[in-house]
Amino acid sequence: MKKIMSYGFAVFIHAVIALVVFTIPLLSKVYAFLIPVIGLYFVSRNKNKNNEVLYVSAYLVGVEVFLRMTGGNFNNEYIKICVMIFMLLGMLYRNFSTNALIYGLFLILLIPGILVATVTAHFDTDVKKALVFNLSGPFCLAFCSIYMYKRRISFTDLEQILKLMGLPIVSNVVYLFLYNPSIKEVVKGTSSNFATSGGFGPNQVSTILGLGMFIFFSQLVLFSKTKLMILLNGILFIFVSYRGIATFSRGGVVAGVAMIMCLMFLMYYFSNSIGKTKLSLVVVLVGLLGIGIWGYTSLQTSGLIEKRYANKDARGRVKNDRLGGREAIMGAEYQLFLDNPVTGVGAGMGKELRKESFGQDTASHNEITRMFSEHGLFGIFGLLILFVTPFILYINNRQHLYFLSFFVFWLLTINHAAMRIAAPAFVYALCLLSVQVKIPEKTNEPIR
Repeated sequence: MKKIMSYGFAVFIHAVIALVVFTIPLLSKVYAFLIPVIGLYFVSRNKNKNNEVLYVSAYLVGVEVFLRMTGGNFNNEYIKICVMIFMLLGMLYRNFSTNALIYGLFLILLIPGILVATVTAHFDTDVKKALVFNLSGPFCLAFCSIYMYKRRISFTDLEQILKLMGLPIVSNVVYLFLYNPSIKEVVKGTSSNFATSGGFGPNQVSTILGLGMFIFFSQLVLFSKTKLMILLNGILFIFVSYRGIATFSRGGVVAGVAMIMCLMFLMYYFSNSIGKTKLSLVVVLVGLLGIGIWGYTSLQTSGLIEKRYANKDARGRVKNDRLGGREAIMGAEYQLFLDNPVTGVGAGMGKELRKESFGQDTASHNEITRMFSEHGLFGIFGLLILFVTPFILYINNRQHLYFLSFFVFWLLTINHAAMRIAAPAFVYALCLLSVQVKIPEKTNEPIR
């Protein structure tokens, strides 16, 4: 009962945080400052014996969009930098596997693109800004991956990490309701909607809410042992899903649904006949719940959300492109790769070259085509490392029930939102953890 109350109380506190920040926006910066400071205290006090850096980093990842939405971030890369610092601190306290240096090779493969950028950049280009904007995500991914590579952790502890990531998402959703209580009044078309996204980028908001959908679904299905917990996690799942769909940004919602499907697939695959029967019932109930959420959202948006997912405008006409103009950017990046196949055009330079072609700034939304165009063959080799390594580890890591969900989230997110936020980098690295249902005898031993 104590654990139930503590979880419920934590949810309540984060709802209050949203209300306080909405009332006094300046407190968002205080919040952003206190999180890493308090986290540093806990990590230092325990010398990271229980992988405290993972808990702190998970919370930072969950809170990033809320802070950016409310003006709390000190700069756009603030959370990524904080996460990298905590990963380094974790390595200093608890070491890391030497095999994890495969992600060090990934970083080395980025160097040619950096050198090309410094040589070929226009005199009026802020090279430092371009490099930070485009490489902070890959660097964050590498640091997280080096720390988490084959690091042993219990499934229960992994679930606690997800809870900590999910709590700030509660603040996010409550803030959205405060910022825009009536969706019906602001939805006029089928484009991504800043009004329903708290005035911030719908793409990023949708991404974090899609992750929240998975977190609270997993809590509902796997860890809700009482009626009270079922009710709490069910409500959270419904509200997060509803507000995620209402952003009119499809990427995050699709990723969240895909994560849930992957989890259900692995649960069904590894279950016995009794478990499969129960899961079949869960699938039916979740399907009905999803229909209800979709139906209510459709009602609130006067049917426009259905047209959005059918790639139609408000009048019902099919749009020429399915990805909101991203096809043109991807095509341009592919052409840049063909013109510069070995070293690419240089990290961050793709945006400059597209500005010359399109006449306006068009940042890449796709990390894969960006790696092709800006890093050439070195980028392809880097991507191969990212794609192959997790699956090699999973061969001997079948107890990692969330593996496929985490990998799919990373893959889908970098295809529509690149690595603007820390979530895809951190969640990707979670794939590399050595998850054990039973706690090993020496879980606190440093990795050698």
